Amino acid sequence: MDMGRESRCEKDAMTVEIVFALVTAAVLAAVVFALALTLTLVLDLSAAASKGVRTGGALVGGAVGVWRLVRVLCRFDVERRKGH
Repeated sequence: MDMGRESRCEKDAMTVEIVFALVTAAVLAAVVFALALTLTLVLDLSAAASKGVRTGGALVGGAVGVWRLVRVLCRFDVERRKGH
């Protein structure tokens, strides 16, 4: 492999992997937040508790989304360096 120059196919593969990582991270974050929102609706919490659960759900959802994004891109980089 010529270091520093990627083929068009490699660039396309990187683009697809980045989009995949972004989409799956966003979906995962939305699912976590939706679970927190569902908890507030099902448990009929007070306004303050409901706001706390939603805020926690947003923070955890964001953290899980970032984790997924980093995990997918790191895994892709490891596979790319191996030459697969």
